Order: sequence, then structure tokens, then C-alpha cells
Amino acid sequence: MKAEQIQMPAVTDTVARALQISLRGVDELLPQDEWVRKLARSEATGTPLRIKLGLDPTAPDIHVGHTVVLNKMRQLQDLGHTVIFLIGDFTTMIGDPSGRNTTRPALTKEQIEANAETYYRQASLVLDPARTEIRYNSEWSDPLGARGMIQLAAKYTVARMMERDDFNKRFKAGQSISVHEFLYPLMQGYDSVALKSDLELGGTDQKFNLLMGRHLQQEYGQEPQCILTMPLLEGLDGVDKMSKSKNNYIGISEEPNSMFAKVLSISDTLMWRWYTLLSFKSIEDIDKLKAEVEAGRNPKDAKVALAKEITSRFHGVQAADAAEQDFINRSKGGVPDEIPEFSFAGAPVGIAHLLKQAGLASSTSEGNRLIDGGGVRVDQVVISDKGLKLEAGTYVVQVGKRKFARVTLAA
Repeated sequence: MKAEQIQMPAVTDTVARALQISLRGVDELLPQDEWVRKLARSEATGTPLRIKLGLDPTAPDIHVGHTVVLNKMRQLQDLGHTVIFLIGDFTTMIGDPSGRNTTRPALTKEQIEANAETYYRQASLVLDPARTEIRYNSEWSDPLGARGMIQLAAKYTVARMMERDDFNKRFKAGQSISVHEFLYPLMQGYDSVALKSDLELGGTDQKFNLLMGRHLQQEYGQEPQCILTMPLLEGLDGVDKMSKSKNNYIGISEEPNSMFAKVLSISDTLMWRWYTLLSFKSIEDIDKLKAEVEAGRNPKDAKVALAKEITSRFHGVQAADAAEQDFINRSKGGVPDEIPEFSFAGAPVGIAHLLKQAGLASSTSEGNRLIDGGGVRVDQVVISDKGLKLEAGTYVVQVGKRKFARVTLAA
């Protein structure tokens, strides 16, 4: 049938709303007309669509940037569709070459298992566990065996594989590409075949892998999935994507006071992008809040609301309220209600040595540098004398705006 002969279904209000939610904050939704048809069929038959997200447990922790795609999964889950959280325990053994200029080092089976244990627990802070299907791709990848792997590899050409940007760049630069790296997109695509997915989600760097799923589903006689890519979230600096290596991230297991304060540290401009990609507020509510700020409302009010929402999601409302009060106390120069407490003998103690003992500086040299920079306070008094020795007693020691310790010294 020619493309112009394909009749688009009538778009009901329900389908239109689902499409609006699907498109919120996305980079691409391909092909959109196919997704509309899938939504319409689902509404007409009452059959939920199968929506897949695969994550390889290459590290034990998830940061807020990873939750951009999880948030989209939750939005689609709330529409009544089946979401499949796929843990790539098999594909992790290969290593995703996406965006790599070298072969990714292999992880041991033990490392993969240890990381996988924490992945779903952390993802459950965003997804509804009661409505989430958890799968491991070793379920169908291990039984595939050598014969099945060869048959799978026959369904894609080397020429098509070399169209992939990272492979192409590495080949032209004379950098090595291991044969097993060609297997990664094939195995990720085969996951879609095994799960009969209607939609697969991923970051913009995953587009090649997601399209492989469409191709292989067609090869195996299935209706091809649509693909939805989400942008990579800029980190605290507002420049680079959120990354532990860039130290511009917020870990979702990070303690609430730190999480709250870090959200407040982002720029007013970046705040609105974070609202779109991280908040569960409706677009209408976000637009209303943005209009109020443009009309003169303090943007800090909006940022505090975002910080409370994100902190509440991972730690609960009570912890978010306490984090807000802690931030207020710090802003006023006060001392948080809960700070680490230490007791040391041997007073008098040099201030730089004390900073190291209390974990406020990594070394006495760093302690001295902090003092030179005016970043050290004892009982709210700025310390400028690196030779200061504290006698027996209890002191509140502060480094910068966020680090505190209550130290008791004995002779």
C-alpha cells in the first residue's frame, strides 16, 4: 500500500492528550504517525502498549540525569501502558560503543550482578513498581547460542554498521574497533524482538541502537517499534551533560540537604529546562509559573519549588521540608540542626589539623589553603591565622557554606 493511501485514524481527545504527553521535552519521536496509530489502536481495543527502556548496569548508582528517560516512562505508565524496565545484564558484557572513541572495558559477571541489584531499586523511586515489568536480557540472549548469534548477525550488513557515527570516526582515525562491538546494537535490537515492544526510549546517543530494534522486528515479521529519544540533561554547570566525571551531577541517593542545595545552585535559565525534563508538573502549570516570574515574581520561589519536588521524590516530603529549613539556616549564617559530631583528645589542636581530622579538608595543606581563602569559621568567626590552636572545649567548625562539624576537644 502506498504511503498516501494509509488512512490516519481519527484522533480523539484521549489520543491527542497522550501524544502531547509523549512529545513533552523529547528530542525525536519517530515515526510520529505510527505512534498515533498505535495510541488509537490501544484506546479502541483497551490493550496497553508495551514500552521498553533498557539500561546497562555499568555503574552502581543512577544520577538525576538518568531519570530524564525514567520520567518519560512514568508519564506513559500513568497513561495506562505497560512499561518494561530492562536490565542489560547480557549486553553489559559486550559494552555499549555509543559515543565511545575506544573499546569499552569489559566488566566481570560479579560487577554486573552487584550493579544490577541497585538499578531497579533506584529506578523504583520514579517508576511505579506495581505496574512495571522487570526483565533481564540474559533471559533470551544466553539461550540464543552461537547458531542463533550467527543467524542474527546475518540480518545486518557491515556497510550499514559502519554508517554509525562513532564507528565511522574511529575507523577513519585508525582507532581499533573490536568485532564484538558490532554485536551490541544487534543484541539491543534483538531485545525489542523478544519483548515485542511498541516503543523504545533512550537518550539521543542511543538513536542507532533504537533504530536497529525497528529493523530487526521487521526482519522477524513483527510490527516495528517507534522510538523516542530524550535530550541529555545539562549538569549543574549548565554547559556539559550531567556526569560524575564532570562532577556536575546530583546522585539520586545523595543526602537530601545536599540535593536541595545543588538544585538551588543552578542558573535561572537552566531551571526551566530542568522543569520540563525532571518535574511531574503539567506543562500548563510550568508555563503559569514561568509567566509569574516574567511578571516580577522572584525566580528563587520557582527554584525552591523545583528543589522540593526533586528532593521529595527521592527522600520524601518531610526530608525535603527539613532540607529547605537547613538551607534557610545556612543562608542566614545559622548552623543546621543536624551536623556531624566528633570528639578528639590532645588539645590544644592546630586548626588545619583539626579540619583534616573532622573530614572538612583532605589534608592539612588543603586546610591551610581554605584558611587563606577565608573559607573557615569557628563559632561563626572567620579564621585567618593558620597557626591557631584550639584549647579543650566544643566548637562548631564550618568550611564554605555547606560543610559543618561540631567538635569536642579534650586535653
